[in-house]
Amino acid sequence: MSDERQFEAKSEYNPDDLEHLSDVEHVRQRPSMYIGDTANLGLHHLVYEVVDNSIDEAMAGFSKHITVQVNTDGSVTVDDDGRGIPVGRHEQLSEQMGRDVSTVEGVMTVLKFGGKFSKGSYQTSGGLHGVGVTVVNFLSQWAEVEVYREGHVWQQSYERGVPEGPIHKGAKTTKIGTKTTFKPDAQIFETTKFNYDTLSKRLQELAFLNAGVRIKFHDERNGEGEEFCYERGIVEFIEHLNRASEVLHSDVIHIEVDQDGVGVEIALQYTNDLTENLHAYVNNIHTTEGGTHVSGFRSGLTRTLNNYGKKNKMFGNLTPTGEDFREGLTIVISLRVPEPKFEGQTKTKLGNSEVEGIVNSGFGEALSKYFEENPRSAKAIIRKGSQAAEAREAARKARELVRRKTSLSGAGLPGKLRDCISKERDKCELYLVEGDSAGGSAEGGRLKQYQAILPLRGKIINAYKSREDKVLANEEVQSMIYAIRCGIGADQDLNKLRYGKIIIMTDADVDGSHIRTLLLCFFYRQMFQLVAAGHVYLARPPLFRVKSKKHTYYVQSEEEMRSQLLKKGMDGCALEDGNGLLIEGDQMASMCNNLASMEEAILALEKHGVSLKAHAERAALETGRLPVFHVVYGNKDAWLLTRQAVDDFLEANDLIEDGSRSSDSDDLDDDDEQTPTEDDSLMRARVLELHEVKTINTGLKELAELGFDVNALIPEERTGIEDPRYVLRRGENSTSLHDLRGALVAIRALGEKGLTVTRFKGLGEMNAEELRETTLDPENRTMIQVTMADAGAADDMFRVLMGDKVEPRREFIEKHALDVRNLDV
Repeated sequence: MSDERQFEAKSEYNPDDLEHLSDVEHVRQRPSMYIGDTANLGLHHLVYEVVDNSIDEAMAGFSKHITVQVNTDGSVTVDDDGRGIPVGRHEQLSEQMGRDVSTVEGVMTVLKFGGKFSKGSYQTSGGLHGVGVTVVNFLSQWAEVEVYREGHVWQQSYERGVPEGPIHKGAKTTKIGTKTTFKPDAQIFETTKFNYDTLSKRLQELAFLNAGVRIKFHDERNGEGEEFCYERGIVEFIEHLNRASEVLHSDVIHIEVDQDGVGVEIALQYTNDLTENLHAYVNNIHTTEGGTHVSGFRSGLTRTLNNYGKKNKMFGNLTPTGEDFREGLTIVISLRVPEPKFEGQTKTKLGNSEVEGIVNSGFGEALSKYFEENPRSAKAIIRKGSQAAEAREAARKARELVRRKTSLSGAGLPGKLRDCISKERDKCELYLVEGDSAGGSAEGGRLKQYQAILPLRGKIINAYKSREDKVLANEEVQSMIYAIRCGIGADQDLNKLRYGKIIIMTDADVDGSHIRTLLLCFFYRQMFQLVAAGHVYLARPPLFRVKSKKHTYYVQSEEEMRSQLLKKGMDGCALEDGNGLLIEGDQMASMCNNLASMEEAILALEKHGVSLKAHAERAALETGRLPVFHVVYGNKDAWLLTRQAVDDFLEANDLIEDGSRSSDSDDLDDDDEQTPTEDDSLMRARVLELHEVKTINTGLKELAELGFDVNALIPEERTGIEDPRYVLRRGENSTSLHDLRGALVAIRALGEKGLTVTRFKGLGEMNAEELRETTLDPENRTMIQVTMADAGAADDMFRVLMGDKVEPRREFIEKHALDVRNLDV
């Protein structure tokens, strides 16, 4: 009876059960709907969304220079010289909201509001959903946009997506463009630390795809920086991709076609490599799953090469297939499509049917003309295809031999395989383990019901440099093929797969990394369906083991360890001061989270030579906010809170801002390029913006709600009074604190009490029991699922490190030598 009443209660559906979320509330509650996830992928997607707006300006012909900077506090600034977002009053939005709303505010705070829905503002664009920079603003702790337009600087600031005030018309300027700065919100993202290499790779890619656009990238956190500009565009992209390979013909074939509003640009070059290296883009979006533009290209290539070969009687008994003609081909396809139709929200496959015919016919005609004008290159390419056909036939015979051996030997399982008992494929796992000794430890720690172990002796054959028939003849490769049983190459059949997960388990040292990369390269080239279907994983042993009286658990990273200790330390903890203030429960959690978000920003400020104590003396009396801008002129300086205050100060003191605005640790340099001014008699002033102070101010605002100001973060001068300023209590334990900054250290120390924390160095140090606990037990382990992009990156790394040319290898080593932490000698 009670169950029926519960069911009836749950079945009631009232108006109160429904709620309307604002745009900002919906994005912050469901961020993954807009950016994919709240881990690394989603974090970096924020930068791409802002940069894409600048690139759209470049594609429209209005921008040539883009600057991307990671600031010391982890915020990012994107600056371009495009037209600048319109700043005037937007009639429709103003009428809807009942107040004056600028177009800039609409772009930053209203979803599905933008200039990409009609063909008037942008002929082609990568972002068509109208949510890009708006979502970035909503998912940021704070954001700021500056527009250089109509002879003035226009500025507006936001805190977690909400404008802090109306748009402000500032100082005069001759510059045009848009500058956006944002700080990802730690309340949303699992990590807020940007990866330099991830950003650098994407920015370089965009520079290749947009010929002549100059992209400067600088990371204030470590001083690294690069500048990308390629006047020959994707031709230089091909040269970059082939930098470690021996090319078949010296020139890069470059073809451009423009038909029915669709712009097609293709660059290609053959090498002595054994596989195709394809990069396809539509409106700068990397279409990793291909689409109609890729199928059109392949049809045009095969038809043209076949026609030329038959015409010149270059084929023997074996006619090359399309796959044969693509062996050793490096190709970049870049399209500009006014109204692209992508399959799926991820935009990784183009679906426009008309594009296939445009690419097929246009590319085929242009390639035929090239062959007539360059017969030597044409014949070398045809010979390459014929050799690939012969190798394909040899590989077919080798695969047939592998299949014959398998069928003749019954189960056909390799002798060194320690198989599992169960036959339920989806539950079964195969661990590929480095060496017999590690295989012995893994065998001792495995769960025999579902886990199989296959030790691999030494390094497997390099699938990058060896032809397919040689790869298939390798003993270690044959062992994997026999064990996995899904076949290889075009003969793959996942229905025959014996294990639901293929897990690569190697040490964290140089040899282990090498073997892992070799295996990824093999899977990418020979068992790509296995990777594409998500069956390949990397074992990821934890960094820490944490033991308490009741249980043992594992932690993957330093950042996660610090966070867990803080969370554990807060439990049952209270903070008192001498005036009756008591912080506990939810208030304690709020205080600690705010202090943690400010921790790195305060350190960044102090690295700039600005002590928090000295800066606190400059705080605004009414709000307690710290000044963000430092104005230096002559032998004087001034600290100011807002951009409007800076503009007013410059005007009142007859100063003119010197050049483009600086940020963070930019140094004053007499040789810097000067911006012409209307009145050269005015004294020049340099304006420096400290982004980390914005992060500190956001934290101070939230701490103020708990009764603290900035002075709570600063130790007091000794007065001879011994009473502690703050006391942290937990049970019978009490800790005296001189300031709130010490609270995090003390609370983490409390969190560590009663725990035994062990830091692991790698799989090689673990015995069978530890290996089972950390890496084999499904309850504790962490694994990384390998994607086609991961395997492709391993393959690309082999082009550099295992290719025929020495120079790219030397450049890689010189660039990354200082990153080495553990060197095996």
